[in-house]
Amino acid sequence: MLKRERQAYILHQVNLHNKVLSSSLSDEINVSEDTIRRDLQELADEGKIIKVHGGALSQSFNYINYPSNKIYSYTHKNSIAQKVVNLIKDGMFILTTGGTTIIELARILPPQLKATFISGSIPAVLEYLHHPNIDVILIGDKISKASKITVGGDAIARIRQIKADLCILGVNSIDVKHGITDNDWDVVQIKKAMIESAQKTVCMTISEKINSFQPIQVCQINEINTLVTELSPDEPVLQPYRDAGIEVL
Repeated sequence: MLKRERQAYILHQVNLHNKVLSSSLSDEINVSEDTIRRDLQELADEGKIIKVHGGALSQSFNYINYPSNKIYSYTHKNSIAQKVVNLIKDGMFILTTGGTTIIELARILPPQLKATFISGSIPAVLEYLHHPNIDVILIGDKISKASKITVGGDAIARIRQIKADLCILGVNSIDVKHGITDNDWDVVQIKKAMIESAQKTVCMTISEKINSFQPIQVCQINEINTLVTELSPDEPVLQPYRDAGIEVL
């Protein structure tokens, strides 16, 4: 793979998953980690990514209020958010993770909605605050600078005290064999706790992430209730998830 092709692949992975690991990219592209680090540095110097220890972040992590027109696959994420809004009813207690699709959901919640949103995602909480009838509970603990979400034992303990109606989960990768997977250990522990503390789990993902997996498992596929993508529910790529008993929207 030529350098130009390699860097285009890296940039796409960063935009798709928001965060990438140098070690994983090295395995995927079959080049040394030194080569990956040089590529990441060049992309960072060009202002296309944020280079961090062990990998890189999407530029969307550079800002608390990231402009919608710069969000990767924004149209699809907006479509997903519109579907999920219909699942939220007055009086619900809802746990949400972080990520750009969750933030888009927060932005489009109807002003008349009366519900309680519980999250450790700083950008999501700031969006919830704009809604006049929503109660917001911020889960406190150490803040992950990489993900702008609270992580750690205190956050997990507080989540486990909650009995929520819904957990709305931003998904990094999903496939039938590996379930929901991610590449951030601390964030995975938060997601696990949220799933365990909710009656139902709704997963939001653009279709590009379907049938992909990351190194750390969040949950098995049968632990989620609803999968929401921008696709029509009867698309063939979604058939294995319907066969697994998941509601597909």
